[in-house]
Parts: sequence; C-alpha cells; structure tokens
Amino acid sequence: MTASKRGTWATIRRIAASDRISGLIMLGFALAGLLLANLPFTAHTFEELENFRIAIPHTNIDMGLGHWVQDGLLTVFFLTVGLELKQELTTGSLSNPKAAAVPMLCAVGGMMVPPVLFLLTLFLFSGFGSNPLVIASGTSFTFGEMSHGWAVPTATDIAFSLAVLALFAKALPGSIRAFLMTLATVDDLLAIILIAVFFSSVNAWYWFVGIAVCAVVWYFLVRMRKVPWFAVAIVGILAWVMMFEAGVHPTLAGVLVGLLTPAHECYGEKTPRAERYADKLQPFSALLALPIFALFATGVHFESLTLALFVSPVVVAVMVALVVGKPLGIMITAWLSTHVAGLKMAKGLRVRDMFPAACACGIGFTVSFLISSLAYKDAELSAEARFGVLVGSMVAAVISGILLSRQSKKFELTAAASSKHKHHTADEDAAGEVESVLEDGTVVVSQMINTHPKVK
Repeated sequence: MTASKRGTWATIRRIAASDRISGLIMLGFALAGLLLANLPFTAHTFEELENFRIAIPHTNIDMGLGHWVQDGLLTVFFLTVGLELKQELTTGSLSNPKAAAVPMLCAVGGMMVPPVLFLLTLFLFSGFGSNPLVIASGTSFTFGEMSHGWAVPTATDIAFSLAVLALFAKALPGSIRAFLMTLATVDDLLAIILIAVFFSSVNAWYWFVGIAVCAVVWYFLVRMRKVPWFAVAIVGILAWVMMFEAGVHPTLAGVLVGLLTPAHECYGEKTPRAERYADKLQPFSALLALPIFALFATGVHFESLTLALFVSPVVVAVMVALVVGKPLGIMITAWLSTHVAGLKMAKGLRVRDMFPAACACGIGFTVSFLISSLAYKDAELSAEARFGVLVGSMVAAVISGILLSRQSKKFELTAAASSKHKHHTADEDAAGEVESVLEDGTVVVSQMINTHPKVK
C-alpha cells in the first residue's frame, strides 16, 4: 500500500471512529432517504431502485435491493456488534458482572417499560381497546394489528447515543460514558435475542445443522496461526444463506460468528483478534452499511407529509415509548438497584446523574428501523413506525443534548473551582515559606504558620 493510500485509509478510520461525525453522516442519509422517497421528481426512481430484484440461483433468495441492504449489508454491522460483544464479555466492561450489574439491569429495565407505554398509548387511542385505529392515510387497523409493533421502541442506537454524548458532554466524567456504553451493549444483545425469538419463522431442521457446522468450522479457522481468509469468507456466506433458509433473520449470522472469534491474544499477537477485526470492520459498518441502511429504512413514501402523520396512533406510540419509556425504565431500575437491591453505582456517580444519558438511550434508529420492518407486514404501518422512530429519536437527541450540555457545564465549573482552590492553596504554602542559609551551608525552610523549621 502506497503512502497516499495509507494516509487516505487512516483518515477514513479516524472519521469512522468519531462518534459525532459517523452519527451525523447516518442522520444525513436518513433524512435524504425520507426526502428522496417523497419528492415528486425522485420518488418514482427511488422506488424502482429499492425494488430492483437480485436473486441467488438455486436458492429461495430473491429480494429487492432495499431488502438486500436490510438483510445483507446490515450483516456487516451485526458482525461488528458480535465482535465487540465478545470482547466486552471477555475482557471489557461485561467481564465483571458485579461492576457492570447496575447498567446491565438498567438495560433490561429500559427495554421493559417502552413496550408497556407503546401498548398503553395505542389502548388510549382506540378508546380503551374497542374502536379501530386510523392512521394518517385513513386506513383502519385493529388494536391487535397495531400492537405487533411493541418491540419497535425497545432498542438503543449505540452509535447515535455516543454521538450525542461526544457533541454535548465533553466535560462529563468517563464513568458516565462507560455506563452508557455498557447499557447500550447489553441493549444490543437483548435486541438480538428479541429478533431471534420473536421475528424468526423456523423452517426445516436440517438448515440448523448446517448453521452448527458453519459455526464449528468458523471457530477453528479463526484460531489458526495463519487465518485462511478465503475459507473464512465462504463459511461466513454459507452461515448467512443457511440462516436465511432456516427462517432466522440472516443478519444474526454476523453476531454468531462474531461471538465465536477469540478475544484473547494468541500466538504472541499484541491485540486480541476480536478487537482487531472489529476495528478493521468499523469503517465499513459506520460509513457504508449503516448510512445506506438508513437511506432505505427511512425511504418510505407517504401520500402527504402532513400534521396528521405526527398524530397518527403508531407514530405517537413509538415517540412516547422512546422519549418517555426509555429514560423512565432506566431511572426506575437504577433507583431500585441501588436503594433496594444494595448495588453500587460507579464511584462518584449518583442515580440522578444518569438522567441526561438515560434520555440519550431514547435514540432508537438502526435496530428499531429493522424491527419496524419485521414487526409489521403492512407497508403503511411499517412506514409510520419507522417515521415514529426517526422523529422520536430526534426529539430524544435534542432533549438529551440540552440536558447533557447543562450537566457538562456544571461538571466543568466544579472542576475549575477545584483546580483554582488547589492552585491557591499551593501559592499560599509557597508564600508562607522562608528560606535561610546557615554558616555551614545548610538551607533551612521555615513555615510562617509553623514554629518548627524543615531542613532540606
């Protein structure tokens, strides 16, 4: 690789590693998708592009480009998640369950309350469950049909939540970022379990045998001294195909092989393979897979973007669940964990310090978009659910940004006052010292506030 290519790749990796830049890029693509799907002179072309069919011969795999992005390209993101999860479980924040207990429990609480608020909001809209619910286009659905989206607001987007933290919370202690990282990582793991359990339709058993064989082969290949990458790529693709044929969402193939990758140093290597592979995949995940997925996920056509869309039952339910349900579940769980269960927060942190970061957990985005398309078979309901995720995530980002900015300023002022006090004390100590030299050359330092001299 030439020097110029190395410099370009290093720049790309720096951009991908920046939470704020990669988050803003993804948001830009999401808004672009919404516009392209609804502007009169681009809507038809965008729809044709999304529905362009691509098939794999001799398989049942025949999907439009939009589905290929959702089921195929997004696998890169889930592979990165799987590798990072393995590293966290082995040597990271999740390797010590006692230290990570509070954020881990908060992740569970943050996923339990949003579905309750989602269903409660729909229940109120339906007149206590009796009347049909009408969405913005005028189409009616029963409470039961709309309730299928209960899992949409359960997931936190780790990339966007950390981007908000990076933009508005520069002076916050690292323990708050670590809390959010641990919570969001466990949240990702729980979301993966949700997709596997509730949004997979099991087909013939022999596909699962094939998945198991691929998993075993991958396990041994990535532990060889010299990894045969061509064979690894073939096994990974076969695992993806078999996941698809088995009826399990194929992106979970990325998580499976990621969790089977070694997370300890081997053969004298300086860094664990899981960590190294995740770092190499990060640019492709953050700057390719996620932005293109966001483009097609939000690229849903509405007959008209009117105010009626903002008060549609499913949109309001998703927004309430994300903006209110997420922080409410996290804060209640944090309080119960520390005041009832006797667990401890990180040193120097109180439960109330976590509220701004808990609000950032209401940013759903990636996994919420995916669940929206899996939960609703009706295109209109799926589109409105994704719109609700987009708007709810933006509202949560604004609220958390304001709160984090204020919290950051308080920490900054406290740190500045503490530093000034220490500096002032040091000056006073220096000013109170008097040096004198004895005849034999000994230097005596006398403190003005102390009658006993110190001999250097």
